[in-house]
Amino acid sequence: MSAVRVSVRAVIIRDRQLLVTRNRDPWGDYYLLPGGGQHPGETMVSALQRECMEEIGVTVHVGDLLYVREYIGRNHEFAEYDGDVHQVELMFSCALAGEAAPALGSNPDANQVSVVWLDLDELGQYRLYPAVLKELIPQTRKGGPVYLGDVN
Repeated sequence: MSAVRVSVRAVIIRDRQLLVTRNRDPWGDYYLLPGGGQHPGETMVSALQRECMEEIGVTVHVGDLLYVREYIGRNHEFAEYDGDVHQVELMFSCALAGEAAPALGSNPDANQVSVVWLDLDELGQYRLYPAVLKELIPQTRKGGPVYLGDVN
């Protein structure tokens, strides 16, 4: 198993829609919260702001920590491809700065094809990772668990 990787993610909700990156793999489109790996010496807030600029092309204001997720690859559906991955993801409530219009950023991820808004009431129709977000995100304002454990 490789070293534990720290990743930060942005939960951006506007008008009952969730901002995500649309990505493509051999099985089709899948959706992720914007964000990515924290660099040594970089604060989580700085890492999340950098990652959002790279992936969605806008500045974000980082708010409260909503969820902490562990991902131990060998325990999940893509174990064949990322069985040696151990990642801790911290998901923060974020807001777009001003009237910013999200689009592909300056350095999108390799599989990223666009940026889209998904209706909160229709999240179940999408291949959103981690899948537990389909249930949690619509209830975010109501509170709930912060530590999610090793989920996909």
